[in-house]
Amino acid sequence: MNGAFVPRAEARVSVEDRGFVFGDGVYEVLRIINGRPFAASFHNTRLKRSLEGVRISLAAEDSAERFLEIGRQLLKENGLLQGEATMYMQVTRGATTRAHNFPPAGTLPTVYISVARFAPYSEFAQNGASAITHPDLRWGRCDLKTLNLLPNVLASQVAKERGTFEAMLIRDGVVTEGTKTNFFGVVDGTLRTHPSDNHILPGITRSVLHELARSVKIDLDETPIRSSELPKLTELFLTGTTTDVMPVVTLDDKPVGKGKPGELTRKLQRVLAESLASGGD
Repeated sequence: MNGAFVPRAEARVSVEDRGFVFGDGVYEVLRIINGRPFAASFHNTRLKRSLEGVRISLAAEDSAERFLEIGRQLLKENGLLQGEATMYMQVTRGATTRAHNFPPAGTLPTVYISVARFAPYSEFAQNGASAITHPDLRWGRCDLKTLNLLPNVLASQVAKERGTFEAMLIRDGVVTEGTKTNFFGVVDGTLRTHPSDNHILPGITRSVLHELARSVKIDLDETPIRSSELPKLTELFLTGTTTDVMPVVTLDDKPVGKGKPGELTRKLQRVLAESLASGGD
């Protein structure tokens, strides 16, 4: 926390921190396998892009790479060098008197880094999960990984209340992504997903999977799936740092395809699992 290693219960943030009063900050979550961060270079690039996008400048001695080294030390201190874990990084614009415009020059960002044990969603990966559709009410720069997640929280709660794992967000008749995941679907035999633009967050697993699909001769069409095409889906899966490739077998209480994980989904699960096991970056 701001340069000091402290027990989680003792970490403190000022009530005037802009992350607390405005959600004025960005974050990243990394998957850790036996002490090795997966796809670290992708995460570093996205963190830098998010910081630049919201115009937060780090202190001279700080960088995404330094944060990763601090995270490695935290993994060691917490006995998390074996098995699976996650690493969380958050940077806000800092603490200062509340005003909507940026704080005075020299205001240092608030930097928080933590690690925790993680257990994969093995049952959902094997048998498939359920999802609902929900209106996408978020702002116009979803490509920046900011702390402004209230629309995601509200949609995620609706999904939970309906007994499902995730909500597929729909904007202007087009599936964008989930509250915490990216979505892929097979329509008329073609694997499709939303293009990487300002309406979705460029997910790290999504980026890794794009390369892995190419390596096993699977074509990926970045043509958005329209809500009118949902009944035609023969396969549907979501991707994310902590969800891997997760099959979705029911959508809005109706089966997707045959109501079980499809062949293409299984193939992509295998190649991603191999990449995770090898510590690919």
